[in-house]
Amino acid sequence: MVCAIAIMAKAPLAGRSKTRLLPVLRPDQAAALSAAFLRDMTENLRAAGASVPMAPYVAYAPAGQEDLFEGILAPGTALILADGGLPMPDGVTGFGRCLLHAMQRLFAAGHESVCVLNSDSPTLPTEYLRQAAELLAAPCERAVLGPAEDGGYYLLGLRRAHAHLFTGIDWSTDRVAAQTRDRVRQAGLDLVELGAWYDVDEPASLDRLRSELASADRTGYAAPFTDTCLTRLAHAAAIANAA
Repeated sequence: MVCAIAIMAKAPLAGRSKTRLLPVLRPDQAAALSAAFLRDMTENLRAAGASVPMAPYVAYAPAGQEDLFEGILAPGTALILADGGLPMPDGVTGFGRCLLHAMQRLFAAGHESVCVLNSDSPTLPTEYLRQAAELLAAPCERAVLGPAEDGGYYLLGLRRAHAHLFTGIDWSTDRVAAQTRDRVRQAGLDLVELGAWYDVDEPASLDRLRSELASADRTGYAAPFTDTCLTRLAHAAAIANAA
């Protein structure tokens, strides 16, 4: 029972990556941080897979950018295109098309359970990933939700690609998790929730990430590539301010 977990991601390109961090980072710095996030999150999946059967993926869009992930991802991470280009049921719009596309492709590849995972939580506790795979290995129909503190979710896991869970969702709002819970109940599925965690997608959450990585008693994943990247950015800023 191998659980596929796919990080939903775009290639780290200056001006197109982590754009909500551009008030405090240059476009090239935001792209470098995005690449560090991807490396840490794929390394985190690899760590979780050491004790639970797991297949790590990055589900990317748009097409034609596969080479841009070269050297960024942890060894053993596979790429799948999930741009929402497949025919979709009515009501599945926006980012929901990409999420459902990723699920459909991974189930079609033979995986018995699939999780979609955000690309903005480099310190997500490894235990949450293990728990998701273990919960989906149970012989019952259920959904596993990893709620984000901003009202969205960082992970959604299923044993079938239920299109209803992606229908009529107000993506990129604080209503996403609540609406998804409603869809799970409407589908008659059991819902199991993981611990809440945070996304790093704006200056305030970036400050929180810096504080977490500097703390001696942090509970999340160590995220060494992100830590190194932030240290380099801080060093570059100190030199620029001193000039």
